[in-house]
Amino acid sequence: MSSPFERSEVRNGMGIGSALIIAFVAFTFFEGTTRWLLLGVAVVELVVVPRVLRGA
Repeated sequence: MSSPFERSEVRNGMGIGSALIIAFVAFTFFEGTTRWLLLGVAVVELVVVPRVLRGA
């Protein structure tokens, strides 16, 4: 039985989902520098999560 992480749609979807949650929290609860830092974390999530899950 194959792993769901073999599909690129699953890997990218998990990265996009977590980035959207972080961006929502950033715009809802924070302002100023903290908001920008969280948005930076969201961008890193988009790039790093699929690459890490590719190795899973």
